[in-house]
Amino acid sequence: MAGVYAVERPPSGFNFENCRRNKSLIEMGFQPPRAQKTGTTIVGALFKDFVVLGADTRATSDSIVADKNCDKIHYLAKNMYCCGAGTAADTVMTTDMIRSQLELHRMMTKRQPRVVTANRMLKQLLFRYHGQIGAALVLGGFDVDGPHLYTVAPHGSTDKSPYTTMGSGSLAAMSVLEQRWRPNLTEDEAKQLVRDAVAGGVFNDLGSGSHVDLCVIKKDKVDYMRPYDIANVKGVK
Repeated sequence: MAGVYAVERPPSGFNFENCRRNKSLIEMGFQPPRAQKTGTTIVGALFKDFVVLGADTRATSDSIVADKNCDKIHYLAKNMYCCGAGTAADTVMTTDMIRSQLELHRMMTKRQPRVVTANRMLKQLLFRYHGQIGAALVLGGFDVDGPHLYTVAPHGSTDKSPYTTMGSGSLAAMSVLEQRWRPNLTEDEAKQLVRDAVAGGVFNDLGSGSHVDLCVIKKDKVDYMRPYDIANVKGVK
């Protein structure tokens, strides 16, 4: 007679077994790795008919400038781009994964994906890892509902706002945005505003520097300017 095997259902909700394990390891003398500070300034601003994204180009490894010309504005789809702050490898891999998912979504639905679709994909991916993926993102795009701008935190929480900034230089950048942002700025005024916000992070944060990249996303056109400006020109000795 064949035995009857009852399959135990996995428990629902969160599993905190690793937390108890980590506590026991620390009590035994294990030294956990410390969180490493990362530096960047990324900015996004929303206007009536377009959205502007901006970022610096410095990548650091502790106190060392590892890359002076790092690309931090990542392509997701024809109608949307995403700025990344945090661990460079995490931001690149996260945006690459979402880009491929959006392309599959476009092929299945026969239409351009909406920005809120990318926002949902990003938040579900990041929330699954509870902040272990060091990717703080500013998502901007234009779809059938108009321009959109989202902030995606490493833990998976998201916000929709008219202007936003993330990274170690975000405090200085936000002061510029709060003072000068208006919903009816022209495209040239908007680009200058985002440029100055990124430059605020460059001049007030050691983790930000080099050039300022901009991306202007409109209904039927994307202008990706790399570099748009060199905020801190090196002097001649």
